[in-house]
Amino acid sequence: MPASTSPSSASSQYAGPNWSTSSFHDATASQPMELAALGEHLSQCQGENRRWSTLRHVGNTVHGFAASRFVTTLAVAALLIGATLLAL
Repeated sequence: MPASTSPSSASSQYAGPNWSTSSFHDATASQPMELAALGEHLSQCQGENRRWSTLRHVGNTVHGFAASRFVTTLAVAALLIGATLLAL
């Protein structure tokens, strides 16, 4: 096997991803107009998605509560289902 195709030499030749950005290796800087436009965009997006955000927050809170008390949650759920079935 030639030396150039061996796995160790192939991995040593790879230098990682080649990123191409608009800063061309200079320090990036944001203009005030860009930051204002970004802030306006984020405010608009948050306003439109407020209901979904609230629902996701409630879901995460319920999941965190139930996950930390998994066995107790199963026992309470079984008791509620049993009581409901007995009441019918």
